[in-house]
Amino acid sequence: MDNILALVADPAAWVALATLVVMEVVLGIDNLLFISIITNKLPENRRAAARRLGIGLALILRLALLAGVAMIVRLTEPVFAVLGQTFSWKDLILIAGGLFLVWKATREISHNVDPDPDGDMFAGRQARPSFAGAVTQVLLLDLVFSVDSIITAVGMTPHIPVMILAVVIAVSAMLVAAGPLSRFIAGHPTVVMLALGFLLVIGMALIADGFGVHIPKGYIYAAMAFSALIEGLNMLSRRARRLRAERRAEG
Repeated sequence: MDNILALVADPAAWVALATLVVMEVVLGIDNLLFISIITNKLPENRRAAARRLGIGLALILRLALLAGVAMIVRLTEPVFAVLGQTFSWKDLILIAGGLFLVWKATREISHNVDPDPDGDMFAGRQARPSFAGAVTQVLLLDLVFSVDSIITAVGMTPHIPVMILAVVIAVSAMLVAAGPLSRFIAGHPTVVMLALGFLLVIGMALIADGFGVHIPKGYIYAAMAFSALIEGLNMLSRRARRLRAERRAEG
């Protein structure tokens, strides 16, 4: 109890908390895009439940990882080397997660542009993935982002309660934003392709990071923000053209 009170009275702890929350929310954008695209393929009456369950289980996963933070930190230790390049368990997780993200984004792009798609890769020949399959995919990707963010968080503060509170706040924000974002993506098909392009870039960045080539996240998010701005202008342009056409039809 005394330790908690000391943290509450420590301005450095509050600064670390605010920084961690911002970091978790920014990193959560990738996750939210993936969650929105995956759950939007489910029947409409099951989408909200899949989002809530996936994000809720993701919170439990992150808290469990924080409980074993000492083990997580050891994931950065080299385990083998190939041609002079060392690899840790963190690197392998990032590479596997990046490959999964590139594979999934590529398949979804193919599904969207193919006039005769062969169904989702997790659902055989079915047109829609299963509820369990969607939640499993959300958890798999969240595991990758969780390991990366927790290792980063450990380097920013040694206080586990601060990290736990930051994770709870960030995941709660994800839970609130998931519904509106999913509905926005579902209502704007062109945004789906843009989001898949983002996921493809993020997957490649994860693979590069796993091989020791660090791409600053700021560059990626700046490119995402610029692309989103252009798409927003395109949406306004299409809306204006539609309104002008409707007025001409009425006149």
